[in-house]
Order: sequence, then C-alpha cells, then structure tokens
Amino acid sequence: MWRVLDTHDVGDSRYLRVVLPASIPSPDPVWSQFSLGPLTIHTYALCLLAGIAAAAYITDRRLRARGAAPGLALDIAMWAVPIGIVGARIYHVLTHLDDFTGPGVDPWAWVRIWEGGNALFGSLIGGAVGVWIGCRQTGLRFGSFADALAPGLLVAQAIGRLGNYVNQELFGLPTTLPWGLEIRPDAPMFPVGTPEGTLFHPLFLYEMVWNIIGVAVLLTIERRVVRRNAALEHPGAGLRWGRMFGLYLIWYGLGRSWLESIRIDPTSDAPLGVPANIWTSGFAILLGIVIIVVQGRRHPEPEPSVYRPGREPVDEDAVDEDAENEDAENEDVAGTAAENENLEAGSAASPDSK
Repeated sequence: MWRVLDTHDVGDSRYLRVVLPASIPSPDPVWSQFSLGPLTIHTYALCLLAGIAAAAYITDRRLRARGAAPGLALDIAMWAVPIGIVGARIYHVLTHLDDFTGPGVDPWAWVRIWEGGNALFGSLIGGAVGVWIGCRQTGLRFGSFADALAPGLLVAQAIGRLGNYVNQELFGLPTTLPWGLEIRPDAPMFPVGTPEGTLFHPLFLYEMVWNIIGVAVLLTIERRVVRRNAALEHPGAGLRWGRMFGLYLIWYGLGRSWLESIRIDPTSDAPLGVPANIWTSGFAILLGIVIIVVQGRRHPEPEPSVYRPGREPVDEDAVDEDAENEDAENEDVAGTAAENENLEAGSAASPDSK
C-alpha cells in the first residue's frame, strides 16, 4: 500500500508528486518455510535459533569478563533451550485452551510447535529451570548467570520476533498510521469480520524496538554503577547477585504490559477480563522489584566470584607447576639421602685410625 502526495505550487516553487509507503507489507507465506532435501525448514525456527546463538555469545563474553571459563554459556544453554521450548509451548497451550481442547480438535496440535504458538513468558519459566540445572552442573551461581544473560536475552527476543512477522501472528488493533502492518485475510490470526486491507499495529516491531532500547538502557545503567563503585573506597554490590536480571524483568514486563493491551489475540484466556499475558507481565515487574530489594539487603557486598564456593575451576598450569616443584623437592631429598647413605657406608668400610 502506498500513499501519494500530489504536486502543488508555493509561490514560484513547484513541489513534485511523491510516492511514500503507507504500510508495512507482510511477507509472502512461501517465506515461512523451505525444503532442504527431505527436511522442511521453518523460518520461525531459524529466527529462534539465531536469537539463541546471539544470547549465548553475548552471555559467554560477559561471563568470561567476570572470571568464568569459556564455553559455560553454551553448556548451560544445552539445558535451558530445550526445557525453555517445552515451557513456552505448555504456557501457550494453557493460555489458549479453547484452541487445543473440545470436539474436532486434533489432539496432536499442541506438539506442532513449528506452526507458531510459543509463549515467551513460558520460555522464561522453563528456561529458568534449565539454567538452574546447568548452573548446578557447572558450579556457577544462578544469579551471576542471570545477570550476564539479561542483555543477551533482550537481543534474542528481538531477533525471535522476526519469526512472528513471517508467521503474521503478532499484531495489534487496527490503525491508520503509516507504519501499519498488512495482514493477509487468509492468515490464521486475521480477525473475523475485519475488512480486507485493514492495517494493524506491528507489535512485533514495537517489541523489537523496545528490546533493543532495553539493551542500551541496561548496559548504560550497569556501566554507570561500575564507574561509581570504582570511585568508592568501599564499593557496593552494583548490579550483581541477580539485580541486573531484576532490571530486565522490570523493563520487559513494562513493555509487554502495554503491548498486550493493544494486541489482537482473540483465543487467549483472560482471567477477570484481563489477558493472561498482562497478568504475567505484572508478576514479572513485581518479581524484578523483589529481586532487587531482597538481594540488595542480603548481599550489599561485591560479588566475590561467579562460581559457588568450592566450585571454582582449578588452574591446571598452577597445578602442573606445583607438581613439578614437588617432584624436584622429592628428587633433592632422595639425592641427599643417597649421599648420606654413601658417606655412612664409606665410614664403616675404612680402618680405624689410631
């Protein structure tokens, strides 16, 4: 859809006719998947994988900067990603029960995750369980990993929303704004009874922008806190012990709460008339505040290590050096003992002098 501006005269000047885009087109459905031999690759899944890879890379760099061994983010992701995907699907099914229950409904529809329908809040809940397991395996503090993850998680969510754009499944109320989103009338999420050609708020784009701004906000706050602590004689905890993740929950919860208020999701459950995701957004904000306040009281001191006590990695070079020093000392002791034995033997063999 295009908007046309006619030519007109102003004094001695004539302004040319200009054609401007008046909406955001949705991609052709053929873009949603492609074949690779016998496999069908879904673009939605590729967007999720790209987001996961970005989050793992960012988190690993932040962890290494804090003294963790390289590759731990990937080790923990092996637990967090699959459990997070399961959690995302379960949350979506539970908040859209009418789509998955009742007569004539395919009982296997709930497992077809490639068709869309993965709730981000569910992935956070399931992912948190996976992170807890991964941290127990690697010896990292849960809060330390969450703090390192927070900016990367916003980046991952922004990338993942491109999958919603391809599937034409995340949009808001009708709008006449020039960035209104076109949705095909045959799309599964197109509102029944809505005239063809109606434009909608591009919620996927709003959330992408909100998340990218959030990355800048969180990192800016973190840098300022680090600089302030560096200037203090007795520095505080800063945004460690889980506080950075608390800020993430507040930021993301605020964004989702207003986005969900204009979202079109007719099959979503709405306890007390309020969409389920708005309830969850409020809980995320509250949880973020509680984490910051409680951890601030429990841990006013700087975080000593990203590892739990007794789980710090062993410096192999130092261990090898200590082993070499110990071997050298043993050799010296053995050599001294041998010399003493030789001296004693020599003394016993010589005749007594008179």
